[in-house]
Amino acid sequence: MWEQAKVLAGHVTGADPAAAYHGTRTATRLKVAGVDVASMGLREAERDGDETVVFAEPARGVYRSAVVRDGRLAGATLVGDVRRAALLTRLYHEGVALPDDRAALLFDAPGDEDDPAALPGDLQVCNCNGVTKAALTEAVHSGCRTVGAAMEATRAGKGCGSCKPLVTRIVERAAGGKADEDPAADWYVPGVPMTKQQLMEAVRRLGLRSVSAVFAALAPAGREDARSKMGLASLLRMMWGGEYVDERDARFINDRVHANIQKDGTFSVVPQLKGGVTTPAQLRRIADVADKYEVPMVKLTGGQRIDLLGVRKEDLPAMWADLGMPSGWAYGKSFRTVKTCVGADFCRFGLGDSTALGIALEERYQGIEGPGKMKLAVTGCPRNCAEAYVKDLGVVAIEGGRWELYVGGAAGAHVRKGDLLATVSTSDEVVVLTGRFLQYYRETANWLERTYAWVPRLGIDHIRAVVVDDSEDIAARLDASMAASVAAYRDPWLERVEAATPGQFRASLPGQP
Repeated sequence: MWEQAKVLAGHVTGADPAAAYHGTRTATRLKVAGVDVASMGLREAERDGDETVVFAEPARGVYRSAVVRDGRLAGATLVGDVRRAALLTRLYHEGVALPDDRAALLFDAPGDEDDPAALPGDLQVCNCNGVTKAALTEAVHSGCRTVGAAMEATRAGKGCGSCKPLVTRIVERAAGGKADEDPAADWYVPGVPMTKQQLMEAVRRLGLRSVSAVFAALAPAGREDARSKMGLASLLRMMWGGEYVDERDARFINDRVHANIQKDGTFSVVPQLKGGVTTPAQLRRIADVADKYEVPMVKLTGGQRIDLLGVRKEDLPAMWADLGMPSGWAYGKSFRTVKTCVGADFCRFGLGDSTALGIALEERYQGIEGPGKMKLAVTGCPRNCAEAYVKDLGVVAIEGGRWELYVGGAAGAHVRKGDLLATVSTSDEVVVLTGRFLQYYRETANWLERTYAWVPRLGIDHIRAVVVDDSEDIAARLDASMAASVAAYRDPWLERVEAATPGQFRASLPGQP
């Protein structure tokens, strides 16, 4: 896209009317299931005369290969250790003649990205935003003395984020060995220079109940910052509940129309099926609605819900009315679903009524706001059919009528087994500890920080001491705060009766949500 844009700009401006696009030499660097991967060009030899250099060390999960054609790099693959990626990418893009010692490509050739001084100025460090080493260095010399400031000025690292380690080394080198401490790294949102706790204290002290009021009182020169609005809106809703003053421009499109936007500008509708349980009547109603609105795809989700995909924005209110079901909250930074197994009623191995407990949890905490989305599961025995070990909070029935609570699990882009928070004897204790844990997470996690990152950051021992043992004497306050949020709950799909703004569900122009 960047290369095509340059050609287009040359024609539009007249600066290079002869410019033409001849194809792209693609190179990709990303993290897959927690493993660093870099790939470019050919993955293996394709014709006579191609040379292949391969190194594999399975015990460390390291694989490196390079394909050489006519003395030039035609492709490379790195898995597990991608320190050579910058050098190989440059050699691949520039098509320079390679040294006779092919092994040096994978090991000790000069230009290792551990040494930024050896990298050329025109090396494209950030492929997402087309930022070179020279641009980063110039930003530092122009006054951006922190990694965050340099990234903000150049947009390096603002795409997939895989180049951040190299960006950091380049900035530190340009800054004379070590970049200045970045105070903004601890800010809850970029537009207000405060940590989360400082921000919450100021909001309470000043009684700030809207996003615009926070900016006016706490932002430098009272300036509003679009990047900060969603985080502030989430925080204020958590703090004030029904007293929060809603401003629609502080919401992302998903939160404005209460549905998840898709890549073609349509939306998905996921009605609530508590604990994944439904009825024949609900299924018939969903099928009738899907037919009536010509829904392109009806999909079962990983959270045991039914997703109606490809819905036009202007059809959302009528569809919700025809469904006659509450929102399944499949679009926001909030409490999402509680996945369950069939539990003790039907399963031969069931030790606890996971379905009833899952429904009770979902009924109580539905739609609760958070710094990140929250997915839960309850499984009726340690066989774990509902995958409770890899949820933000998972509950597992064990022998003796007891329940284990696991927290901080994940099974998406990050994979992590949750840590054991507590073992309790009753489902009522599960409900209480779930609310207390989620409230502590809501109050202390960074914006967009999921529990799988927050739990290791604070430490399970600390969280257990606060949530279970009440070491800081705040359990009663956490319970009361969560109860206030629960009491303030209102089904967002009720806005079908009276839209929040005149244009809330107005048909959009193509490509505009």
